[in-house]
Amino acid sequence: MAEGSDLEKTEPASGRRIEQARADGQVPQSRELASFLTMISAVLTLLVVSRWMVAHASALMRGGLSFGREQSFNSEYMYEQLLRLSIDALTALLPFFVVMLVAAVAAPVMMGGLIFSFKAFQLDLNRLDPMNGLSRMVSMHGVAELVKGLLKSGLIGSIGGWVLWSQRGEIVALMSMPLESGMSMFGDMLLMSLLWVVASLALVAALDVPFQLWRYYDGLKMTKEELKQEYKEMEGDPQLKARIRARQRDMARRRMMAAVPKADVVVTNPTHYAVALKYEAGAMGAPTVVAKGADLVAQAIRELAQEHKVPLLEAPPLARALFRHSEVGDQVPAALYTAVAEVMAYVYQLNHFLAQGGLPPERPHDLDVPPELDPGATTAPEAAGANRY
Repeated sequence: MAEGSDLEKTEPASGRRIEQARADGQVPQSRELASFLTMISAVLTLLVVSRWMVAHASALMRGGLSFGREQSFNSEYMYEQLLRLSIDALTALLPFFVVMLVAAVAAPVMMGGLIFSFKAFQLDLNRLDPMNGLSRMVSMHGVAELVKGLLKSGLIGSIGGWVLWSQRGEIVALMSMPLESGMSMFGDMLLMSLLWVVASLALVAALDVPFQLWRYYDGLKMTKEELKQEYKEMEGDPQLKARIRARQRDMARRRMMAAVPKADVVVTNPTHYAVALKYEAGAMGAPTVVAKGADLVAQAIRELAQEHKVPLLEAPPLARALFRHSEVGDQVPAALYTAVAEVMAYVYQLNHFLAQGGLPPERPHDLDVPPELDPGATTAPEAAGANRY
C-alpha cells in the first residue's frame, strides 16, 4: 500500500514543477474566455465607432461607384481606384483588427501570464502519430471537450433562436420600412442579438475558466517520490551533504590542530577543555584563540602542545570561559583581558627562564574571571569544586 501510494499523483505541483511547465509552454488555457473577450471587444468597438464606420463605408461606396464612361475603360485608373478603396476599407476595419489582437493576447495573459517558449515550436514526431491523435480524441479530455462544445452550441443556439423568435414581428416589419430607418432598426436588432450572445459566452467562460485551471494544476500533480527526488535535486542528497559537512569539519579540525604548535600557551581545565592562545604584537589587537576543544579533542590539543613544547597552564575558570564565549579565530572577550594578560605575562617569563635561566616564574592563581562568563561558577562552592577538576 505504501509503495502504491508513493506512485499516485496526490501531491500539489511544486513551484519548480510549475516553472518548468511554463518554460515548456504549458500554461492554463481557455478557448471560451478567448471567445468571450473577442466577442465583447468587437461589440464594444462596434458601439463606439459604428457611426464613423457607417459614414466611412457610405463614402467608400459612393466613391467606388462614381466614375465616368472613359474611366471605366481605363485599366490603370481602375487599378489605382481599387487600391485606394482597399486601403480605405482596411483603415475602416483597423479598429477591429487592433481590438481583436489585444483580446487574443489578453486571454492567455489572464489565465497564465505572458510567456515566450520556443519549445512549443520544436518538431515532435509524436504529434504526427495518428494513434496518439486517436487516443487523445477518445480520452477523458476529448470527451469533456465534446460535451462542452455540445452544451455551448446548444446554449448559444437556444439564445439565438429565442432572440429571433422574440423579434419576429420587427423582422417582418423590416420588409415594409424605408431603407434608412430599416437599416437603423436592423442595426439595433443585430446589436441586441450580439449582446445576448456575449452574455451566453460570459456564462460559458465563467464555467470553463475554473475547470481549465483545475485540470491544468491536476495534470501537474506529483507523486511523493517525485517530490522527494526534486527536493534532493534542489537541496542535495542529505547523506552526501552530511558527508560533505563531516569532511569540512575534519578539514577545519586539521587546520586548527596545525595551529597548536605555533600557539603561545594552552589553557586547560585540565582534562575537559583546552584552549590555545597566540598573540603577535602589532599584528593582533588582543590574544587570539587559535584552537579549542573538549574531551578527546582537548586531549589531542594537550598532547600536541606537549610534543612541540607549548606551555600548558591549568586555569579551569578561564578555560571554561574561553571555550564558551570565543570561537577559533576570535580575539578573547574584553572581559577576560586582565586574566589573559596575566597568563601571557607568565608565558613570557617562562620562556625567558627557559632561555636564560634564573628563578622560575610563579604560576598565576585566582585569575580575574567574571562569574557570569564561567559556566561552572554558578555558586561559590560549586566554582571552588569545579576548580579541582
